[in-house]
Amino acid sequence: MTQTALAVRRPQDPSELGALVELAAEGFGGAVTRVQELHEAVADRSFGPAAGRASVASSAPRAVHDTIAGSVYTVVRGAGTLLGTGLARTVRAAGGGPSISDHPRGRLAQSALNGLWGDRLDAAASPLAVPMAVRVRGRDVPLEHDALAAAFPAATARPVVFVHGLGESDAAWSVRAAERDGTYLTRVLPELGATAVTIRYNTGLHVSENGRRLAALLEVLVDAWPVPIEQLALVGHSMGGLVIRSAGHAATEREDRWPALVDTTISLGTPHLGAPLEQAVHLASWALGALPESRPIAAVLRARSAGIKDLRHGRLVDDEWERLDPDALRGFERADVPLLEGARHHVVAATLASSPDHPFARVIGDLLVLTPSAHGLQGRRRVVAFEEERCRHVGGHDHFDLLNSPALDGFLRDWLAPRPLARCVSGR
Repeated sequence: MTQTALAVRRPQDPSELGALVELAAEGFGGAVTRVQELHEAVADRSFGPAAGRASVASSAPRAVHDTIAGSVYTVVRGAGTLLGTGLARTVRAAGGGPSISDHPRGRLAQSALNGLWGDRLDAAASPLAVPMAVRVRGRDVPLEHDALAAAFPAATARPVVFVHGLGESDAAWSVRAAERDGTYLTRVLPELGATAVTIRYNTGLHVSENGRRLAALLEVLVDAWPVPIEQLALVGHSMGGLVIRSAGHAATEREDRWPALVDTTISLGTPHLGAPLEQAVHLASWALGALPESRPIAAVLRARSAGIKDLRHGRLVDDEWERLDPDALRGFERADVPLLEGARHHVVAATLASSPDHPFARVIGDLLVLTPSAHGLQGRRRVVAFEEERCRHVGGHDHFDLLNSPALDGFLRDWLAPRPLARCVSGR
């Protein structure tokens, strides 16, 4: 497989700041439209429906109201569009402005933006859309032998690929590094003779699309890695664990080479059976859509990205979403997606309470994911075939603590420790 398998739509205009201004103008226009829809729904309650009224007398006040209100909204929306377009042109004429992704805070905002609307950004080939890439010191690394050798001068035969979660970036693994004496990458991997490889990707895309992109990236990475790879490990936080499972499925179907190298996968706080917050938002958007006055609010909630919606059930493949109305209350059918054969699969769930059996833990979990979902359990039935002895729990942790917690160091040391070699795929 060549690097062309990783090709994504590239923006013709590389100005990130110009794209951000246009996106803000588009968001302003959308907000004005939602307010107008709410206004019209209230007017329907007051005047009656805009069509089919009983008398001309009763329709006259409504006609005046609609004309004035419609004109005001059109002017405000148009002014916002003109202002945004003008500012974007000014930015581009001045050279495009500073690169948002060159600064840590800018990358943080860009990752959050991709989490919310990344599918739209990708479809529009926006320069704000995050391409999937290996990252070193905040920069993309080309998947070429020489570039990887320069970026990883101490590369070992045991790379460990870290895949972040929704709205995060490769920098997420360094959360609270100063107060926790480093990260998993610095506290754990060096003593194991392993090399950390961090990935950044557009978390607003469907998990299945990111799974295909990760599978393609790993196939190229294996071939271009500076030294022959003996064992490969994959670590995912939250959505990252789903992307890893989806990538394994895609690679197996294509008969890629890299799955044969995978010794270990680890998912940290991954909603394998769905996340309750997304389920609640989905239910709220469905309920709000039932009344004219609340439909604009429902429209705002429904505008969340495909990636977020995939977290409702932990969807991994196209078949789980492409024939399903994204706003339907029911109809989801889980596909049979086996775990990657030949690897050890470990999962960690966290709860704010010390015990997973605490009533508070059962309801809140780690704030975003409940223990049964993280462990692949539905009641007492195991839906995802994790072995019981490979499922762990840590108390007193929230969802994001799992990105960098010394309490997990022992688990990672045990799970990522090298095993006797059984397979090897050489790099260049």
